[in-house]
Amino acid sequence: MNLTWQQIVGLFILAIPVACVVRTVVFEEIFREPREWCVQRSHACRRVVTRKFFYLFTCEYCFSHWVTLGFLILTRYKLMYDDARGYIIAFFALVLVANFYLNLFSRLRVEITSEKKAIEETQKKIEQIDCELQGSSAARRLEADEATSPVGESHDG
Repeated sequence: MNLTWQQIVGLFILAIPVACVVRTVVFEEIFREPREWCVQRSHACRRVVTRKFFYLFTCEYCFSHWVTLGFLILTRYKLMYDDARGYIIAFFALVLVANFYLNLFSRLRVEITSEKKAIEETQKKIEQIDCELQGSSAARRLEADEATSPVGESHDG
């Protein structure tokens, strides 16, 4: 059993493209139509195996296993052992780290969205206060104009 720094760094680096591919296919607009078709097939197919097959493309956790398998075949990345055990350990470690990245990204998006909404609410309140201030200052100017003009004169001209 041999675990090197290169393997550890490789684990965290290789998990990045796994997470990117999973995120793109499962959530992004570019794959919306195939994803909707898979969702529909995962509900409508008669056989359980067929429904589960199509579900794999709609669940980020499930799909991350298949993407990880593809990257392991492509890179021949092993972790700790030089035989088949190294592939098995790398497989589950990559799934774990990739899903950690996916969850971190999702959490960041929620926080960013919440901050944007809070900023929008604050801007609306500021605009409302500005309108109220402009309205009250206009009313004060009108009152001041009426107070300085002689009684009985009209401003119409």
